[in-house]
Amino acid sequence: MTRIALITGANRGLGRSTALHLAEAGTDVLLTYRSHADEAEAVTAQLRALGRTAVALPLDTSDTAAFPAFADTVRGTLEEHWDREDFDILLNNAGHGVHKPFVETTEEDFDGLMNVHVKGVFFLTRTLLPLLRDGGTILNTSTGLTRFVAAETSAYAAAKGAVEVLTRYLAKELGPRGIAVNVLAPGATATAFGGGAVRDRQETRSALGAVTAMGRVGEADDIGAAAAALLAEGTSWITGQRIEASGGMLL
Repeated sequence: MTRIALITGANRGLGRSTALHLAEAGTDVLLTYRSHADEAEAVTAQLRALGRTAVALPLDTSDTAAFPAFADTVRGTLEEHWDREDFDILLNNAGHGVHKPFVETTEEDFDGLMNVHVKGVFFLTRTLLPLLRDGGTILNTSTGLTRFVAAETSAYAAAKGAVEVLTRYLAKELGPRGIAVNVLAPGATATAFGGGAVRDRQETRSALGAVTAMGRVGEADDIGAAAAALLAEGTSWITGQRIEASGGMLL
């Protein structure tokens, strides 16, 4: 039976790369996007060109009130495109950053981060659990910033720290269903995230590469490949773990 992955925020960046790597390994994809429907359409076209079934659904992961209706849409989509009532992989990837000093971070900034990265992950996972098959996998996305400290990222790192704790609790509580739950923590990666600073500023790339064992910043495919490896069949004995994919940043 073909595996199905539901990936939030997969219209660009790390989510898109992971979707493509999973598709190359034979996994079908349900992806979500909050905006940029054109990007989502382009990704689904790429996935289908790889011979996979792929569907893109709109979702704002900060809007928990919309989650029950989203679950109904997922249920109907599974029945229509796969003749199934469940899926195999949930990747909580959607997110955004706030780059401000602690003293300048507003309550609105803080709430926005917590609503997407913590509350959204918590309640979307809970809402979708009845559709995730026994023996399935959940992978949450964190950041290297929970291990090392960088300027002006305190609120974002705190939100991701909560995700890492939640991951361990989910691994414990969902273990009886055979569901593996892990968290992937990328280091500095050249994507559009955070306004594309790592991607677009050579000075930033050089400075970060200088403190990374591999001598460079990460690319989206570095993280997508790592996520796909963690989600490969035969890895279900790995659970409750934080895996960092940073090229050895700030060792």
